[in-house]
Amino acid sequence: MTLTAAPTYSTARRWSALGVLSAAVLLLSIDGTVLALAVPSLTESLSPTAEQIIWIGDIYSLALAGLLALMGNLADRLGRKRVLLAGSVLFGLVSLLAAFATSAEQLIAARLLLGVAGATLMPSTLSLIRNLFPDAAERTRAIAVWSAAFGAGSAAGPMIGGFLLEHFWWGSVFLINVPVMVIVVVSGLWLLPESKDPSPGRFDWPSALLSMLTMAPIIYAITHRSVSSLPVLAVGVLAGWLFVRRQRTLSHPMIDVDLFRNPAFSGAVAANVISIFALVGLLFFFSQYLQFARGFTPLQAGLAELPATIASIVVVALVGVAITRLGRGRAIAVSLAVAAAGLALVAPAASSPWYGWLALCLVPVGLGVGLSMTLAGDAIISAAPPRKAGSVSAVTETANELGVVLGIAVLGSLLTSVYRSTLSLPASAPPEASDSLGSALRVLDPSLAQVAKDAFVTAMQTTSLVAAGFTAVAAVVAWRLIPSR
Repeated sequence: MTLTAAPTYSTARRWSALGVLSAAVLLLSIDGTVLALAVPSLTESLSPTAEQIIWIGDIYSLALAGLLALMGNLADRLGRKRVLLAGSVLFGLVSLLAAFATSAEQLIAARLLLGVAGATLMPSTLSLIRNLFPDAAERTRAIAVWSAAFGAGSAAGPMIGGFLLEHFWWGSVFLINVPVMVIVVVSGLWLLPESKDPSPGRFDWPSALLSMLTMAPIIYAITHRSVSSLPVLAVGVLAGWLFVRRQRTLSHPMIDVDLFRNPAFSGAVAANVISIFALVGLLFFFSQYLQFARGFTPLQAGLAELPATIASIVVVALVGVAITRLGRGRAIAVSLAVAAAGLALVAPAASSPWYGWLALCLVPVGLGVGLSMTLAGDAIISAAPPRKAGSVSAVTETANELGVVLGIAVLGSLLTSVYRSTLSLPASAPPEASDSLGSALRVLDPSLAQVAKDAFVTAMQTTSLVAAGFTAVAAVVAWRLIPSR
């Protein structure tokens, strides 16, 4: 059985196929951030409880993270194209259900199914790239395009959501999925090759169950960050330990965990996590800063974040030069250092009345994160043979998902903590003003609202410097662990 159809494909057709895969990951990335702006609108329409609002936001990530390893393995067994197209059809159909949900329970169920469908798409896109582009240099450029689509989607989500919510109802943020998935399915049937593992061995159900019991509880515990979530975290850690032990006893493991013994592989995974951590963490508090502290509309805020997005796309042209001049390890380290410098510069620029300085600081952030994501992702999927591309791609996607939740959880918690500690209001001020800047602006008069804005800017500056510190440490780790040859 042929493992890859790339030798029979023209260059134009391979890159057209990459466009289909990039469209899928772009949409998934947008879907992860576009809903946040729609919460007030859907709350007014569906009247969910506070707990239901949490589940509307969380259930997608929990399902996605919990099923990535399983779906990557199934893609290796059943065929990556088949799994990708089936997931695309499901994603489109469930998006319709979510858009026209008439109750919070229906929306939660639809979000759960969207997470299931998303888990089939993410590993399949990257594993198909692994088989479409057997040439290492060409594959690196292809992954640069894929990474740019992922980063662009995260940045574009608030902008697209802001535009839709200014003109349509909250369900429109789900309806945009449908035409894109139609394009992916129709184009994918013709352009994408089929590939699978010709000898996958026996499917191991205990491994599948343990993989889900590892990631979903860990993601839940990170996002909720409470004492009550500690037992859930313990379940995830225990399941992860059992999963690793079992993989080492199987002749055909779901994930070859011994790859993590290789410093280059584990260093690339760590670099990927921290790259996403920095990018998503920045976007999380930066969008609030633009809208609440500077008074931008959601659409204006999305446009204001474009410098980072454009810089991440420029990486496509620079990745070949970076590897040739520096080698993989040094290139990843330098890119992380550039991102750290940009994050550090965001802190003083946030106080400038002219937004242009802040926009310039976003350029090294987007450039550094985009280059690091590309090279680290390439290192991860190149570490295994093409027949295991789906399973190894799941590792990349899991790293991305961990980076997302850690960026929001860690940097978001730090932002809130610093905001509350620096907020100085009279005792007569409403207590909800300390919850967030958005709450403060709703309940405070203009003079006190400026005090809250100043406290938030201070919190943002501190958080940006901490993110820069994490990214700088990752640069040192990449320099020491990832080979440059």
